[in-house]
Amino acid sequence: MKYVPLGRTGLEVSRVCLGTMTWGTQNNQKDADEQIEYALSRGVNFIDTAEMYSIPPNEESYGKTETIIGDWLSRNPSRREEFILATKIAGPGLHYIRDGGPITGAAIIASVDASLKRLQTDYIDLYQLHWPNRNTPHFAKHFPGQISFTDVDSKAQSAQMLDILQGIDVCVKAGKIRHFGLSDDSTWGINEYIRLSDQHGLPRVASIQNEFSLLHTKDWPYLIENCVHEDVAYLPWSALAAGALTGKYLDGARPEGSRWSYAQRNGIFRDTPLVDKAVREYLSVADKHKLTAAQLALAWCDQVDGVSSTIIGATSLEQLKEDMDAFDMVLSEEALKDIMSVFKEYPVPF
Repeated sequence: MKYVPLGRTGLEVSRVCLGTMTWGTQNNQKDADEQIEYALSRGVNFIDTAEMYSIPPNEESYGKTETIIGDWLSRNPSRREEFILATKIAGPGLHYIRDGGPITGAAIIASVDASLKRLQTDYIDLYQLHWPNRNTPHFAKHFPGQISFTDVDSKAQSAQMLDILQGIDVCVKAGKIRHFGLSDDSTWGINEYIRLSDQHGLPRVASIQNEFSLLHTKDWPYLIENCVHEDVAYLPWSALAAGALTGKYLDGARPEGSRWSYAQRNGIFRDTPLVDKAVREYLSVADKHKLTAAQLALAWCDQVDGVSSTIIGATSLEQLKEDMDAFDMVLSEEALKDIMSVFKEYPVPF
């Protein structure tokens, strides 16, 4: 396993981060235990979760994934030091989480305590803001005209961000969290947090996790370049486009128990005719180079300049093994050329 710096934190994280969002709905405690043990045995030292999980998010599933991880930790307290544990506070919009209100400094302090209780640990290594208080171009809102930047009161947003940083600072000084990161944010969000941290002597953003895959590369090159030069770790999530890149959803298929067989909060926005066409082409490339479709997509993501650690999730141990093997693979020049040929034909399929 290869390891890379997590921003300027001094921590080294594995190139693979174990995602957990299905634990509690599609996966049970036994499944989670097996995945944790297997990932650790392969050298993974980075596990990501969130207060909102499991998914699809609802009032009943809220906090289930953290609770499952906490159950494992309660039975293996001596192994807490074996991995870097990341979790996230939910942004606004879910009525059953803080009445759907925005992230504030006070909300950070209270939510950290709640996550620590569910996780059954004394500290969180990386505490992330799951999505910002303002609208950002994520979840199929990245086309012109879908959201407005000029309607945003940047001074008000900046004031909120300072309050958030002050809440994070309280938790860092109390030893409850070590570092903080962002999720589903933008270049402006990263840089404004850095500016405020520098100006007020507050904790510096360590990382950002955004959606990134062969079907969705909007962060390349501008946001990723910014991450590289500002020492902010870039953590792709949904590197398989929620499973689309495996080919299992072609022709409208919905395998029983699969993610797309569940109702989705933001709809199944990755299900488009262009996605079907692109996936078929990537399947052909994978077959030509004797890789599974998942391994082709994950190995490609891992080799993108500026990517730090890729978050992967699986609903079975077999899937996890297949996915992790991708990070030991080196794509040939011919394979990369074939991939780029498809990519240029379908650069923005959803």
